[in-house]
Order: sequence, then structure tokens, then C-alpha cells
Amino acid sequence: MIALVVISFLISAIAVQVFIRRGRRHAERYAVDMPQRFHKGHVPRLGGAGMLIGMGVAWLVAGMGSDLFNVSWPLTSSALALLCIAPAAVGGIVEDVTQRVSVRYRLGLTIGSALLLCWVLDLHLSRVGISWFDRGFEAWPWAAIAFAAIAIGGLPHAFNIIDGYNGLAGTVAVLVCLALVHVALQVGDRQLAAMLVCLVGATFGFLLWNYPRGKIFAGDGGAYVWGMVIAVACVTLVQRHPVVSPWFPMLLLIYPVFETLFSIYRKVARGQSPGMADALHFHQLIFRRIVRVAIADDEARQMLARNNRTSPYLWIFAALTVVPAVLFWNSTWILMAFCALFAATYVAAYLMIVRFKVPRWIKR
Repeated sequence: MIALVVISFLISAIAVQVFIRRGRRHAERYAVDMPQRFHKGHVPRLGGAGMLIGMGVAWLVAGMGSDLFNVSWPLTSSALALLCIAPAAVGGIVEDVTQRVSVRYRLGLTIGSALLLCWVLDLHLSRVGISWFDRGFEAWPWAAIAFAAIAIGGLPHAFNIIDGYNGLAGTVAVLVCLALVHVALQVGDRQLAAMLVCLVGATFGFLLWNYPRGKIFAGDGGAYVWGMVIAVACVTLVQRHPVVSPWFPMLLLIYPVFETLFSIYRKVARGQSPGMADALHFHQLIFRRIVRVAIADDEARQMLARNNRTSPYLWIFAALTVVPAVLFWNSTWILMAFCALFAATYVAAYLMIVRFKVPRWIKR
């Protein structure tokens, strides 16, 4: 399986390097007054295209050599999964290049890909660890399919929201994938582990150029690749293995999911559209009010240094959910308690930053 990581890493790194050299022209179309922009200069946003190529090739290689890699993943299955993910990923990449694909169309593409995946791979989410919910799914099987489609189609947008600084979303995706790989191997699912390690290798190929130099960004395409693959892996893991608690992936992904839900609430409460971009996300507040101003020769280097210093705060924040999720992956009530603890901690931390009551030791 290590060979799959190497293959996806090398192809992704080479593809991303090509896009860095050839994609600067489209980067000029990204408006300098965008509220979520925290960098100087024109940086290509085609990292997602490089990751899709690296991961896709590794998936096909795994399918062709399923016996060689001992993953029991037929080429037909890997190719169909890649084709189903393609509409959402390509839609995000087109948005990265043109800046003309609206949020509504991109949401439609991710939901469409999710429905294709549920149909082709026979995915459904028939249990959530709450008895009366689970009885409802048993009575209405279509609801289990719809729930899975919403989860798969929605997670890409959650990753897109937290993708704000160099290495932030990519490292969170790697942490989540490694946790899923660990549990997949615990229950003997090498096929699912192989699918995820290919994404890990491709992500490292992207991070090689993204952090800390910020030569390229993942863009919407990258966020959609992370979200679609991780969501499919989570649904598949819970569906195939009843011993895995459905709250294990929930705790793993509570940071991007809760960030999305809180952002929707915050915007609706202010009378704004949930799809409107702003600069009040948790990671943006950390950048502005916690990370110290870096001393550099010019403004571009200063902003790059502050950008890079922001991500580790969120890596630690995400790791605080990944660790208990891995430790208690089959204990539903403990996982639910940690999810509630995260939600309370997030809201408290957000309010603390907004009200300028951050302890000095954090700023240091």
C-alpha cells in the first residue's frame, strides 16, 4: 500500500508543478478585493486539479493491480468511483479558472455526484446511533439514501469554507484520512484504506508546493476532492462495518462541519445569504487577532509569514477531535459527548476572540 502513496504523491507533485508554471494567467482573474483573500500577488488555484490527477491515477493502478497491492479493489469499481466524483471536482476546477460558476450550480454538481455515488456504489446511511432515527431509516429506506447524498454532497463545501490559509485544509484532510485508514485496517477493510492513502499521497504532493511557500492553492476543486472522497469513505465505513460508530466520522469532521453550520447561522442571523463570502470565519479571526504581525522586508512576505503561522493553531484544534475519535471509534455515547464538548468550546473560543478577551499566553 505504500507504493500507492508514492505513486499518488509523485504524480500529484509533478502535476501541481506544471499548473504553477502554466496557470498564472488565470490567477489574475481572482479579484484582489475578495474578503477571503489573505495573500499578495496572483497565485494559481489549480492544486485540486493536480491532486485529482495524482489520486485518480493511483486509484486506477490500484484497480489494475488489486492482487499485487492486496486491496481487493476491482478496476471497474475504482474507475466508476472516479467518474462519479469527476462532475463535482471538475465543476470546482472550472470555478477556480473562470470565477463564473455560482454557488448554486456548484452545490448542484456536488449533490449530483453524491447521488451518482449512492446509486453506483449502493451507498446509504441507515444508522446514526439514535434509536428513533434508525427506526425511521428502516421504515423509509429512501431517507437513508437521501441522508447519505446530503452528507456526501455537503462535506466538500465544508472543506471549502476552512480552506483559507496555506496548509490548513490540506493538513486537516490528511489527519482525517489517516484516522479513517487506521480504523479501516482495524476492521480489515484494505480496499477503503487504499482509497484513502491515495488521497493522502496526492495531498502531500500538493502540500509540497503549498506550505509554507504558498506557490499554489487548492481552490474549490481541491476542497471538493477532499470532501467527496472523505465523505464516501465515512459512509462506506459505517455502512460496511456495524462495529464502527456513526459518530466516529462525525467527531473526525466536526471542525469543518460545525464551522459551516455556525457560519450559516451567523449569516442568517445578520440577514445575509449563507452563500455570501465574508471574513468572519474562525480561522480568519485567528489570523487577524491572535497571530502576531511578522517582521519582513515587504508586505507580501509579511502576509505570507502571518498566513503560515495561522494554520498550526487550527491543526491543533482539529487534532483535539481526531485523537479522541481514534481512541473511541466504537463508543457512540463517548463520541457524542466529545462532539458536544467541541461545539461548546468552539462557540466559547469564537466569542472570546470577537470580544478581544484572548489570554496573553495564546498570543505568545
